[in-house]
Order: sequence, then C-alpha cells, then structure tokens
Amino acid sequence: MRFKSLCVLVLLCGLIPAKASADNRFIVRTTLSLPMLQEACQSPLPLLPGLCTVVGGLGDPLGQVFLITSPLDLGDLLNLLGNPLGIVDAEVDQLLNLVPVGGLNTLPSTSAEYLTALMSERTPVPYPDSGGAVWNSYANQPAAQIVHVADAQSQFGVTGSGIVADIDTGVDPTHPALQSVLLPGCDFTRNQPDGSCQPGGSEITDVCPSLFASCSPPSCRSCSSAQVNQSTAAVLDQSTAAVLDCNGNSPCQYAAFGHGTMVMGVIHLVAPTAQLMPLKTFKSDGTGFLSDILRAVYYAVGNNANVINMSFDTQTNSRELKKALNYANQKGKISVASVGNEGQSAPPLTVYPAEWQNDVMGVASTSDQDTRSSFSNYGNAIVWVAAPGEAIVTTYPFGTYAAGWGTSFSAPFVSGGSALLLNMNANTSEPQASHALAHAVPVGAQMGHGRLHLVQALGAGPASDPPPTGSN
Repeated sequence: MRFKSLCVLVLLCGLIPAKASADNRFIVRTTLSLPMLQEACQSPLPLLPGLCTVVGGLGDPLGQVFLITSPLDLGDLLNLLGNPLGIVDAEVDQLLNLVPVGGLNTLPSTSAEYLTALMSERTPVPYPDSGGAVWNSYANQPAAQIVHVADAQSQFGVTGSGIVADIDTGVDPTHPALQSVLLPGCDFTRNQPDGSCQPGGSEITDVCPSLFASCSPPSCRSCSSAQVNQSTAAVLDQSTAAVLDCNGNSPCQYAAFGHGTMVMGVIHLVAPTAQLMPLKTFKSDGTGFLSDILRAVYYAVGNNANVINMSFDTQTNSRELKKALNYANQKGKISVASVGNEGQSAPPLTVYPAEWQNDVMGVASTSDQDTRSSFSNYGNAIVWVAAPGEAIVTTYPFGTYAAGWGTSFSAPFVSGGSALLLNMNANTSEPQASHALAHAVPVGAQMGHGRLHLVQALGAGPASDPPPTGSN
C-alpha cells in the first residue's frame, strides 16, 4: 500500500510547475456542475494544493463550458488519473489579435493630401436614424455606390431591421451618427465580481481618463486626416492622432482603438435603422481572449441578436467556437466573419471562423475596381462573398470619421445586407441569407460567389413577411 502511494506521489511530482508563473488558461467542457467543478479543482493532495481555479461559465445553454486556470499544462491536466475534473473536451484559451503579427499593413503608402481628400466632403447630409445628419463623404462614398446601398434601400423600401451584434473593441456610445440605434451592450474585458460582463461596451474607457484628461477631445472638422494605426486614417487634431499612434512606436497599446466604432459605422451605412449591439471582447491594443468571444456569441444569441458580425480571424481551430456558432445557426442567427489580411490563399492557410461555411459567411476585400485587394486572404474554402475594403469612410470615436483598409471593413457590408434582408422577412435564417447574398458580381477565381450586390441579393431574398392575420 505504501508502495502504491509512493508511485502516485512520484507521478504527481512531475506535474508540479517548475516556477510560479502565471496560470495557464483553458476552456473546458465537463460533465460536472459548477459547484462540483470548483470542489474538484481544490485538490486535497499536498503536492497539488490548487489543481485549478474556475474563473466562470461561458454561457453555453447546457452550462457545461467553463474557463479555468491551472499551473499545469493542458496535456498534464487531461492526463490526471481518474479525470477528476470530468473533462469531455478542453482547449487552450487563445489570445487573438485584431492586428496579428504577419498581417499586412493594409493602409497604402500615400500622401496626406489623398487621405484628407477621402473625407473632404464634410457637408452634413440627412441619413435615417443618424442623429439628423452625417458627413457626405460617408453617406455617398464609392463603396456604398459599388454595392448599391441607396438603390437597394429605395427599390425595396428597406433600411434595415433586427439587431446586429458586433464582437469587437466596443463603440463610442456618444457618436452622433450611431447613438440613436445603439443598444446597451456588454464589456467582456472588464468582468464584474460575479463573473458577468460589465454593461455598456464602450471603447472610450480604454483611453479615458488615462490618456485624455477629457474623454471628448475637441471636435476638429477642419483638421486633416492623420494615420492612427496600420489600417486607419482619422480626422483628428495632430496631437490626438500622435498619441493614438504611439508616435509611430510599436507595439502600440492603441493599435486597434476605434475598430469597433468603425465596423459599426459600416453596418449603419448599409442598414441605418437596424439596432446595434456592441459586445466588447478586444482591448484597444487589439488583443482578446477566445473565452470572451465565446461568451459574446452566447450573449448575442440569448439577447435576441439576429446577426453576429465578427471582423476578426484566427488560424488556430477552436472546437468550442465552432459549437457556439453552430448553436447560433440552429437558433436562426446569421453569422458573418472577415477572412483576414495576410494576402494568402486558403488552403493551405486556415482561417476561422470563416472556414465554417455551414454556419458563417466569410468575407474578402475588393478594390473600387472590383479586383481582390492585395492584402485580402482568398480561396473558396473561406470566402463566401467579397465586399469593398479599401478607403472605407466610416464613423470613428470622438464624433469624427475615418477611412479604413482591411477585410474587417468588408464584413460589415454583408452584415448590413443581412439586416436589409431581415427588413423584408424578419425570419430570415443563415441559409436563406447566405443563399440570397451569393447573388453577387463575379470578380475572379477564389473569391467565393463574387462581390456583394445588394439589389441582386434582395431580389433573391426570402419572400416578404405575410400580412398579420385579419388584415386586408
């Protein structure tokens, strides 16, 4: 008996971490309830006084998926004698990045005059549910004309309906163009003591008050455009732009600041009366944990979102993210994702979640001349459709506007198109939306069904909702 105990102790000695480094983060699917998992994590063995810590559940409908931390690596955790944690499946909690190493600098080398000219038409023009008026450079930009935004809205009498959730860096909740359609969102990067997300979803909290004494730098409608990161030029005073660009130094803690507000601005451009739900899972430096993305997907489904926009990608497969998006599909949700900016072909490149085409529409980027953007990934394994993704004029924090380059700004054109389809039929599902949006303009091989054409898509969409019972 003593020999058997000694063997167990020797085996466990090999599991003790060499140094007290930060705990590893794992997403686990288990047969145990939360109280049982918490109890199992508190190992009574003297060599493993804290086997793991349960951070919290991730919101799946069966309550089986949790985030835990442990000093052990994943292999050791899965090989524990007797599987005391009841693990059915487990994976590392990936740290994703909106500005990945190896991604191309999507903003072209160009003059300050060119960048300013993109947003030179600052005359306010009326736009539905946009606080009265938006910049003309935004409302009537080339990209909107290429995908026939105004034509689709007028010919079919739609301006968007339903709720579009954007999993991103958050939003500027006071932006005049967006304020009237924003729903209370959630910030999964700042969790409450009970593990729930912090209500709101503002990305302004990433920079104020630590960066700016006032959370609203002075408006500067006469300012020129200034580069603020590798994919964006914004109309800001030079001092604010320099701070956000970390004076050109890398890495920059504000590398992705404004990303969510910009993506939501594109959705709003296409579907101005659709409601927008900001789900903040990425920090201003562009990093975000997979576990927070899972929570956001389940939150979107549980809070009646109709469309889930994901302007991000990862090259590492995640079984739990695939399950979450499959669950969203089963619940009638429409999911859209960007295909990434490495300028590579898939295969051999793998890009998730765009690769899961039964549940997600992957979106590539095209130029104003209907050619593939040089930075856009491509391949029919990941691309369902394409949309403009160069010099897209859109909303930016502090009530101003910016021009962006990248597949991140192509995907929301398709999410906005989905909201237009929902305006025609509130029961539009993922298969129906993907079928309709596939009626696109061919732009060459390896670009899926082609470049988005909203008039063709709405013409091929599901039939309009039937009139209420008893109506004439």
